[in-house]
Amino acid sequence: MIPSIETDLLSLEIEAQPSLTYALDIESDKIRGMADNLEALKQAIYLILNTERYAYPIYSWNYGVELKEIIGQPKEYALSEIKRCITEALLQDDRITAVDSFEVEIGKKTIRAIFTVHTIYGDIETAKEVEI
Repeated sequence: MIPSIETDLLSLEIEAQPSLTYALDIESDKIRGMADNLEALKQAIYLILNTERYAYPIYSWNYGVELKEIIGQPKEYALSEIKRCITEALLQDDRITAVDSFEVEIGKKTIRAIFTVHTIYGDIETAKEVEI
């Protein structure tokens, strides 16, 4: 006999998780207290953009960015893909509502993308540099 459960799955409510986390001091390689809301999200954006998707089994396949495929490619290809890769990676976080206003700076061996991340806490301007 198979047990049955009397539950209406449609009545479940999705509850937002708190964003409180350890505050990383990237430059000194230390943890300095706690971060919440906008500061925690800035840190999450940094971590997402610096973690290659599918490279680490500890992370979900929805976490990280796929910039490895851009390395060594012609600049034209890299320019067309960098915006898509960054946008796709960041929109996996439900606190981020949009990514836009891309500006691209092309160096000899790098492409630097500067863009705006729209979040539920406010807008964040950030950048990511990729070797090509």
